[in-house]
Amino acid sequence: MLKKFAAAALMLALAVPAFAQAPKGETPGLDKREARMEKRIEQGKASGALTEKEAARLEKREAKLEKAEERAKADGVVTKQERVRLNKKADRLSRDIKVQKHDTQTAPKQ
Repeated sequence: MLKKFAAAALMLALAVPAFAQAPKGETPGLDKREARMEKRIEQGKASGALTEKEAARLEKREAKLEKAEERAKADGVVTKQERVRLNKKADRLSRDIKVQKHDTQTAPKQ
């Protein structure tokens, strides 16, 4: 009986960190999304799918998203409402990157 209890306690102790969430003041999921969006913008510039103006506008919006994230983190806690708001901004930016990359405008060939 004691062996079963010890084994169960050990399994539970090892399983708990797997279910742990990010600390209240961090946004690792959003940080990864921002990095992927930045790569998509850079790839669009490199391939010519984004014009300079399109890329500049998208980069400016990405910077605004990062500032909003910094403001949300300023008090050390990112609330559920702030996370929702940040994710909606990221959703819109991601959608607009796709739209701009796939529209008929292309950068001039050099």
